Amino acid sequence: EFNAWASDGGNPPEHLPIVAFTRMLAGPIDFTPGVFEISLKTKPDNQINTTLAQQLALYVVIYSPIQMACDLPENYEGHPAFQFIRDVGVDWEQTVVLNGEVGDFVTIARQEKNTNNWFVGSITDENSREITIDFSFLDADKTYEATIYKDGEDAHYKNNPTNYAIEKVELTNSAEMTFKLAEGGGLAISLLQKN
Repeated sequence: EFNAWASDGGNPPEHLPIVAFTRMLAGPIDFTPGVFEISLKTKPDNQINTTLAQQLALYVVIYSPIQMACDLPENYEGHPAFQFIRDVGVDWEQTVVLNGEVGDFVTIARQEKNTNNWFVGSITDENSREITIDFSFLDADKTYEATIYKDGEDAHYKNNPTNYAIEKVELTNSAEMTFKLAEGGGLAISLLQKN
């Protein structure tokens, strides 16, 4: 919520990759991701320093079992990315930290409680980076429909935060994929078990 009141440009991009490793040590936190109107034209100093893809990823990275869609309803209209907010779980059966470095980046996979569905969230600081995700945490001999919400080619947390792409693929636990995260960017994946 600090970003809502900050007049100095908001939290820097490395803030959330720090929170994922520190603040959550004590358990769940009250956190409200899901901002789609990232650049506030009426208050340019109240910047949210993430891409839209990172806003989606935060639903997975930050464990907050009482979730909400924190933006205005009209800011979600016409955004296919809103489907991720509809689909993502809010409580988890298990959690796997796939990679990360405090203050730089983190990738977390979580299995939704009482289902076989998984969700992946990956966020980065102000540096663009490539990450490779090994999907061996998925159940063996099962196929998953993956919907991937990723930073677009020209995404950047300051210059083009709402640029994103959506891709659908089928995956098994033998899959490995590499993704590019934009500066201040992220990646969110829903993995719905098919069989």
